[in-house]
Amino acid sequence: MLAPKRIKFRKWQKGRLRGPANRGATIAFGEIGLKAVEHGKLSSQQIEAARIAMMRHIRRGGKVWIRVFPDHPVTAKPLATRQGSGKGAPVGWCAPVKPGRVLYEIKGVDLELAKRALTLASHKLPVKTVIVVREGAFE
Repeated sequence: MLAPKRIKFRKWQKGRLRGPANRGATIAFGEIGLKAVEHGKLSSQQIEAARIAMMRHIRRGGKVWIRVFPDHPVTAKPLATRQGSGKGAPVGWCAPVKPGRVLYEIKGVDLELAKRALTLASHKLPVKTVIVVREGAFE
């Protein structure tokens, strides 16, 4: 699973996801991509589950790029613990996603196979997505 090697601070404030994505909103590497259309947080497990679903469908052909990285620590307090006494311990990593962000890209497979693979991947994610095709690809 994806996780940063080292970070400056163990615990971060939550922050808010507002507005459209400024970066990573266009297809940069592949020919077809999966783009988020709503705000959300993708856990490292969800990112990996979607990648595995895509790779199993396209089998050995093509190349896949993951355009998001879970670098935001997620904390949680243990179950059956009273409120107070500070912030919980880190339990995992997530990637904050804004609308317009390209999550995955595929190159080297035909259009229908790529669309089906990205559809399977979208079912693993907690945000609504659309499939986008780079201009000039598949012509």
